[in-house]
Amino acid sequence: MLEFEEYKARLNADKPALEVLRGALKLEPAVKEIEELEAASERDGFWNDVANAQKVQKRIKALKAKVDNYNRLCQSWEDLYTLCEMALEESDSSMLEELKTEYASFSEKMQETRLSTLLTGEYDANNAILTFHAGAGGTEAQDWAAMLYRMYNMWADRHDYKVKVMDYQDGDEAGIKSATIMIEGENAYGFLRSEHGVHRLVRVSPFDAAGRRQTSFAAVEVMPEITDDTEIVLKDDDIEMQVYRSSGAGGQKVNKTSSAVRLIHKPTGIVVSSQVERSHFQNLENCKNMLRARLAEIKEREHLEKISDIKGVQMKIEWGSQIRSYVFMPYQMVKDLRTEYETGNIQAVMDGDLDGFINAFLSMKAAD
Repeated sequence: MLEFEEYKARLNADKPALEVLRGALKLEPAVKEIEELEAASERDGFWNDVANAQKVQKRIKALKAKVDNYNRLCQSWEDLYTLCEMALEESDSSMLEELKTEYASFSEKMQETRLSTLLTGEYDANNAILTFHAGAGGTEAQDWAAMLYRMYNMWADRHDYKVKVMDYQDGDEAGIKSATIMIEGENAYGFLRSEHGVHRLVRVSPFDAAGRRQTSFAAVEVMPEITDDTEIVLKDDDIEMQVYRSSGAGGQKVNKTSSAVRLIHKPTGIVVSSQVERSHFQNLENCKNMLRARLAEIKEREHLEKISDIKGVQMKIEWGSQIRSYVFMPYQMVKDLRTEYETGNIQAVMDGDLDGFINAFLSMKAAD
């Protein structure tokens, strides 16, 4: 029963950390703010200003999610401690496997919650918009872009985030030329902003009859969804809109009517497009969301006070600086070149297990 004693000691060591986490999450002010906002929402005329009412409701939901998450952590600790005591009292070793599994889950959730306290950026709590671009190399690069697209969809599913497809352009023979998705959930952008950059793949190409090793590149852009930012105003005079027919063999992904929309932001040269919705207006709204997101991401990255100061040359995607290498052959390794974090379990990574990389990046930034 020694292992149960060891787990009990671990849990006792975790208890003070839980209390520290409570303070870091600022739960007392959060509970007070929830009470104030809920009281305001019950007043007559609250829904007269629909936009503000929706903003308040969204804030209440986010605060409650933070409080509930911490309460679940505390309940998990209580359940695990009780399990240890029961097993020790009854000398029942059959509970050990359950204890190991549940403690691993508890530790993972605690680490994720601890890291969420590091998300202090202006847009960290927002939804994330991810855009995938295949690099040079035709089918090989387009297939790699599709593999990354799948990887981030699976990461979102692991964290119970919702995914909305905003644009999708099929590759010529396989994969995708480009695609854009929105990952919806608390702190989605804060966790995923570390994924912005060029991703490099080394593998034996399935499209090469000679079985030669190939190197492919794809870029992932990560931007926060911006729904209300007074500094990021889209002026009609600054935008050129083009309507066109969706293309590609997208099947259910695209609509074949002339409802696809492309927006060109003339001051910066940014181009965004959306063709997955059936309605022209829905595609237009997708484009506006993507454009606001790109401007906000550049604003945050460049530390500029006014979006009008951004020049077009700064908006270009640079392909020269890869952030991560994925090697399938001659050995298996995924390595982040910024944090030096690496793993040999490449299949788990491709199935969405990215938390090690994300945690390493956030920890590195916190130490700066």
